[in-house]
Amino acid sequence: MALSSKRTVAALAGLVAVSFGTVACGGSSDDGSGAGGGGTSVGASQIDKTDYSKWCDMKSQLQGKTVTVYTSIIGPEGAAQQASYKKFEECTGVTIKYQGDNDFEKNLPQRAQTGNLPDIAFIPQPGLLKTMVSTGKAIPAPQTVIDEIDKGWQPIWKTYGTVNGTVYAAPLGANVKSFVWYSPKFFKEKGYTVPTTWDEMMTLTKKIAADGGSTTKPWCGGISSGTATGWPATDWLEESMLRFNSPEDYDNWITNKLKFNDPKVLNALNKISDIFKNPAYVNGGHGDVKSIKSTTFQDAGLPILKDQCAMLQQASFYAANWPTGTKVGPDGDVWAFFEPGQAASDKPVEGGGEFTVAFRKAPEVQAFQAFLASADWANDKAKATPAGGWVSANKGLDINNLTSPLDQESYKLLQSATAFRFDASDLMPSSVGAGSFWTEMTNWIMGQSNEQTLDNIQKSWPSN
Repeated sequence: MALSSKRTVAALAGLVAVSFGTVACGGSSDDGSGAGGGGTSVGASQIDKTDYSKWCDMKSQLQGKTVTVYTSIIGPEGAAQQASYKKFEECTGVTIKYQGDNDFEKNLPQRAQTGNLPDIAFIPQPGLLKTMVSTGKAIPAPQTVIDEIDKGWQPIWKTYGTVNGTVYAAPLGANVKSFVWYSPKFFKEKGYTVPTTWDEMMTLTKKIAADGGSTTKPWCGGISSGTATGWPATDWLEESMLRFNSPEDYDNWITNKLKFNDPKVLNALNKISDIFKNPAYVNGGHGDVKSIKSTTFQDAGLPILKDQCAMLQQASFYAANWPTGTKVGPDGDVWAFFEPGQAASDKPVEGGGEFTVAFRKAPEVQAFQAFLASADWANDKAKATPAGGWVSANKGLDINNLTSPLDQESYKLLQSATAFRFDASDLMPSSVGAGSFWTEMTNWIMGQSNEQTLDNIQKSWPSN
């Protein structure tokens, strides 16, 4: 794809310090790169954490071996990644050599061509995984890795690591996009309550518009992001697709079985048009509807701090964009609620994550890939990230090891989701997902009709 993922765009945005309750967090979101079906209840840990002896028992076989890792995860999050491997290294005698690269998505396919592949790569989207499998260099996951996936992850995660019926990649970290940011203090002062259904959210929107007049608008937004301008608007449509259609419709939309100009997609776009193309509802603190195009996604939510805007739809990684000293929490300066579905019981979650894929078949590589898919690593990684800004969807992760309220909330959503789906545009052909989808949604916010927008995107879909 032309861009690794929308989370990478966010991570490249200049990171700032944010306070999570009493814990300072200076990291980006969930991947930290740069210079983003269940129904189970969430307790301290949902499955028994594996005994570390199973890794230590491999020492006689693995002592002195080296495994190379290649990833886009750098900076503080890269340091936390490396710290999370220490127990495994000490226990097995394996040395992990870590290489982070801002140009990972461009360079990994090139390394396949030159024969200079790492033992394991952390791939941030399934589309790139398919590309790497097509090179013939990716190694199918061994049964030990598959067992860890089956034990600790919802089945959809295994699906995203599977190509042509073969499991190649195991899930690693995760992020949640289905959040609406707001000011708890402002809501309390005005007597507003967090909505639990889409209709309640629209009723709240109308009330804020009536109460706020020219001072406070219900919503703010920004889709300016350089060459990636438009991606936040694709998220808005993706979230709506998950709320007003079935998960199967969403999957079919990604593969073009459900066309962009299908009535189901038009209905989803109409729902967000009711918000983002209504001048009475946007763009608080920034301007009119068209100002959404010129407002950067980093600046989009800042008027919430001045009570000029009440709500912003944006992912968990937006926490990195609040000014230094901003307290993020249920009683803080800003917090986020789950973007509701049609019923209070509906919990469709859009998100993303990384996947580990191996390029060398060796016991030490297989052992490390299995470790990364395990609850052991998930808990080690949480402990190695005391500043927060990271979460896993592994069911064996002890929520008490997550230090920030936002990470804990993200984990709860990942475990209680009635449907979890990856960012759709990251799964579409790059000419659409990182091309026409972005540009046409930008044209849409500038006044292009809903029907024309969807027709144009559909016409751009590759014919083969």
